[in-house]
Amino acid sequence: MKPIWLLLIVACTFILKIQAQSFEPEEHATFQTNRTDGRFVSSRAVAHHLMKELEPAFSFRPSMQAADFKTWQKHVRLQMKQLMKHPQLQNLPDPVCIRTEQRDGYRLEKWEAYPLPACVVPFLVLIPDNLDEKHPSPAILCIPGWGGTKEELAGEPQLYVPDKPTPESKSAMAYQYVKAGLIAVAVDNPGSGELADLETEAKSYAYDFQTFARSLLELGWNYLGYSSYTNQHILNWMKHHPLMRKDRLIVSVFSCGTEPLMALGNMDESIYAFVYNDFLCRTRERDLVLTMPDEKGRRGWPKDISHLIPAFLCNFDFPDLVAALAPRPVICTEGGLDRDLNLVKRAYELAGHPENFTFYHYKALQDSTKRKNLMTLPEGLDGETYFKLVNVQPENHYFKSEYIIPWIKELLEKDHQ
Repeated sequence: MKPIWLLLIVACTFILKIQAQSFEPEEHATFQTNRTDGRFVSSRAVAHHLMKELEPAFSFRPSMQAADFKTWQKHVRLQMKQLMKHPQLQNLPDPVCIRTEQRDGYRLEKWEAYPLPACVVPFLVLIPDNLDEKHPSPAILCIPGWGGTKEELAGEPQLYVPDKPTPESKSAMAYQYVKAGLIAVAVDNPGSGELADLETEAKSYAYDFQTFARSLLELGWNYLGYSSYTNQHILNWMKHHPLMRKDRLIVSVFSCGTEPLMALGNMDESIYAFVYNDFLCRTRERDLVLTMPDEKGRRGWPKDISHLIPAFLCNFDFPDLVAALAPRPVICTEGGLDRDLNLVKRAYELAGHPENFTFYHYKALQDSTKRKNLMTLPEGLDGETYFKLVNVQPENHYFKSEYIIPWIKELLEKDHQ
């Protein structure tokens, strides 16, 4: 005869399995309460309610007048500077070129910048042949997406994996720019590529952004503040390079690189134009609607802690920040909801240059009848459904050179007209 305690363990295990099997995520896709006063016991539900009730201080209003628009831009710029918390350091060492190699039609230079004490930030510079200081060229700062590297952007072999070169890939935006006759500067995102800790040494390439981002938050800073600061340091160097036109500096980004683009663009008014290679979305809305739990009852979160900027959503959202770039030229290459693109379009109308905002949808969705045209999204979505509703095709997410290179060439040709 089995001991009574063993029978109890078996019985409890059986009951727990039945309970687990009876949990249906779809039945809990949205936050619910059975209380007559409408209050929530779930702390996550309370936080969701607070975010839902939030009214950002500097949302763009299409009804504002042109004079109000300029005032609004100033407020956005000041608030962005406060959120990014860039250190005001003096007498920093100048960047140093540590290697030069000739390529087919251009030279590849490797440089080091020193934006903070104890900090080294390597970056690559691709310069077309036959340039001289009497005829400086427009230059493009290239920022990769999540997990991308400067080597990938430059079409160079990845560090630590010399048998896996990436020339002329769809990610090699810097390479494509230099082949089009433009100077390109390629950087890593903090915590990835050459800026990673031990991941590249271990050849894991599962970059740990979380620990680094957490450390910054403990210091009262944030990942985007650090990233935009180091990128701004390199941009400032570009403004004094004898071969680069300081009045024709462009920021070109892929995927999550859009975040430093929006930060840099709203803090540095001297940047000439912007390449936004991703879909445009409302990040607060994305937080609110992705509430479908998994089988263990855990609701996910669309962004990890490296995207966290305390009080960011209290002030503005992504479409507001792109709108605030007006009237400087912007191209968005992977669409989104027409609702958000039209918001930016209205900002460019207020700024007096509607022609300076260009956008494309994915090729399969360029016909408006094939796109979703929603003004609000329902809660209770999973990631796959969310992408469908906002007109995103993750499998077609790549650097859209077929749109971007002609757009930049046309933009620069206007200088000679």
